[in-house]
Amino acid sequence: MNINALQGFENLTYLDLSYSGLSIITMASASAAASSFPDLYGLYLASCRLRALPRFLADQSNLEYLDLSQNYIQGEIPRWIWTLEYLSFLNLSSNFFEDLETTPHNLTSALLVIDLHSNMLRGNMPPLTMSAMYLDFSSNNISSVIPDDIGDNLSSSTTFFSLSKNDFHGSIPKSICKASYSDYLEVLDLSHNHLNGTIPDCLMMGSLKVLNLRNNQLSGNIPQDIPDKCSLQTLDMSENLLQAPIPLSLANCSTLEIVNIGDNQINGTFPCHFKAMSSLRILVLRSNKLHGEIGCPQSPGTWQNLQIIDLSSNNFGGTLAASLVTSWEAMKANADFNHLQYELLRLRNLYYQDTMSVTLKGRQLELVKILTIFTSIDFSGNRLEGPIPDALGDLKALYLLNLSHNAISGSVPPALGSLDQLGSSDLSGNNLNGTIPA
Repeated sequence: MNINALQGFENLTYLDLSYSGLSIITMASASAAASSFPDLYGLYLASCRLRALPRFLADQSNLEYLDLSQNYIQGEIPRWIWTLEYLSFLNLSSNFFEDLETTPHNLTSALLVIDLHSNMLRGNMPPLTMSAMYLDFSSNNISSVIPDDIGDNLSSSTTFFSLSKNDFHGSIPKSICKASYSDYLEVLDLSHNHLNGTIPDCLMMGSLKVLNLRNNQLSGNIPQDIPDKCSLQTLDMSENLLQAPIPLSLANCSTLEIVNIGDNQINGTFPCHFKAMSSLRILVLRSNKLHGEIGCPQSPGTWQNLQIIDLSSNNFGGTLAASLVTSWEAMKANADFNHLQYELLRLRNLYYQDTMSVTLKGRQLELVKILTIFTSIDFSGNRLEGPIPDALGDLKALYLLNLSHNAISGSVPPALGSLDQLGSSDLSGNNLNGTIPA
């Protein structure tokens, strides 16, 4: 379809051809746009095989919504994009943009949503508008430090801010705390970069519901002085160089559902203070220096919602107590595995996809969307002794069980045969004896 065909439709104000299967051909130059071209306020051309930015857009003085995502557009994001007076929603994600033309020094754009993720942008970070609520610059090739004054340039109403999967380096500036102290910022994702230094204490405060610092080179301690009012639901600090024990004050984040502190250098014992987190669904502490027994004999808790627990590759010892698993109700529920359900964390008017990796049948598997019915227990690579508790047979919804490379002894309990949802079971590298249950 040649978009020139729309000339003459003078009363047209809204056009959505996204995901229609059409290939849109655009005019080559702005001069080709006749005065009869409709004056749009909304244009949605996602996945229309566009190979160039429609030049007539520069003359669209009333345009408010523009979605050109999932196309094949290359080159620079033009300066005029930032000067459209009424533009509030801009989605250029999943294209091949490589750079930005120099933006105006005093940017007064009305943009509320800027989504540039999954392009090939390089150099410095794209401009921040003082009105922006949603900023996604993830999955690009941006190579710079995070500006020291980032907190001054983020809007006081910014809800979502992601720089994930780029080449940002240097430390996390403390000025970013100005945004985290606000009542609006709910998602801060700086994962998969090359950030170093320590984690500012203030990031655990304010309205944040998601803090993702995964796969950087952050060192030092997890912030120690976490206030009572902690709103976090997802905390991912995995794949860094963090040390020291897990702070007791992390229990103040009682609404946490996902905690991933794996692949660090954390020492200390099993975090019994996490028992205060009644909503906990996922706990990953793998590949650290944790020791002692697994569980909390003196403070039995519920963790009724627990679905995934990964304590592999630590120095945990002792026996596996039956009382450890008896309250894990989410792993006991009957689930229909023919209908996979995905859960997205609802945050005001946006969604955030939690991701994590599990070891399944010897392979590292990345769960891009965490299945609400995926369940796993991975205690491999520790120093656990004694028998396998029969209570594991009560976890009817368990999909993955890995107790390999410990010092577990005795026979394989027949109760494990009742785990009819089990997709992967690894008991290798132990001292088991007896016969294999039928």
